[in-house]
Amino acid sequence: MDENAYRSALSSTNPQPCPFEKSILTRCVACSQVGKRNIAEREAVVCNDSASRVHCITLHEFLREKFTFALHRKTNQGPLPHAQEMRVQCGGLKGLQSVLDGNAQVGDVSDLLSRSLQAYGNIDGFPYFEIVHWTTANYKYRGSTK
Repeated sequence: MDENAYRSALSSTNPQPCPFEKSILTRCVACSQVGKRNIAEREAVVCNDSASRVHCITLHEFLREKFTFALHRKTNQGPLPHAQEMRVQCGGLKGLQSVLDGNAQVGDVSDLLSRSLQAYGNIDGFPYFEIVHWTTANYKYRGSTK
């Protein structure tokens, strides 16, 4: 399947893609709200909860913005190379988990986001400086864990 056909099939069969799809597919994190779909030989992740997805999209946008300097970029616009996107997704979620309770294992992104919202009030109140600092010090992308 060529890339254009794949993208077309993906958008028609996956109306609610997960913003943390790469980190879920590499098994860096898990989430109770995901469903998986196969398109040709590829696997896609769909979010089963619209409200959770909105929060995840917002968190992903904030993480991309806050990681701009750490990734040595001038802007957070446009696609990131795979390793940098993994640093934002896996490192950002593991950093949030670690800052929240000292454990970097993310067993459920949806639960992590709910607990973080209870602790910090709203997504823009998350301790991004500490999250980025933890990620820079502790997270290194090592390729797929599949």
